Amino acid sequence: MAWVDLHSAAARGDLDQLRRHWWLKKFLVNRRNADKLTPLHLACINGHADVVRFLVGQNCKLNPGDKYKRSPLMLAVQHQHRDCVAVLLEHGANRAHRAATGNTALHFAVLMSDKSLVELLLEHGADIDVKNELGYTPLTLAITERCKGMIEFLLQKGADVNATDNHKRTPMEVAAILQDKDAVEVLLRNGGVINKEETGAFGVRAFERLFRDEL
Repeated sequence: MAWVDLHSAAARGDLDQLRRHWWLKKFLVNRRNADKLTPLHLACINGHADVVRFLVGQNCKLNPGDKYKRSPLMLAVQHQHRDCVAVLLEHGANRAHRAATGNTALHFAVLMSDKSLVELLLEHGADIDVKNELGYTPLTLAITERCKGMIEFLLQKGADVNATDNHKRTPMEVAAILQDKDAVEVLLRNGGVINKEETGAFGVRAFERLFRDEL
């Protein structure tokens, strides 16, 4: 079927074939395959920025979700194809689109430990304190990934050091529970606290265990 050709061409980066099939655009350009992937998704997964530019230039849908509700922008970020991310952002792709986990493109950039993509998303208006379904901001997510460099980078960019998750835990409490002394020290230097009134003594005990020898 013709729609398979469009998906295959986008995945391969075959711009010539896409142009030859472009008479189908009104019917098939946004059609999904079995995984609910559009040609734009596949071009982003495989890093074909020229194909991405061609598709968005022809007014394809920018933010369709795949079977996990991931947008083309998210997949470009996940596969660390910066050129594809840049094209999508320049054409107005939705930075706030949420996958099934509630993660946004910025969360995915943090998961990939890619400071360049984090910065690019922030430059295009991504919310640095956006929360996923667990209430994790990108900063809290970086803590759970034990990525000190990303923690420091997000704080430098203005992340809220005390934004709480769904259990009212601050980033520092999460770091203390994970017994990540490096992360706790970074957070302390940037004004991090434990939300004692909301979480009781659990976070305090975790903090005390972490610094037992110094207290």
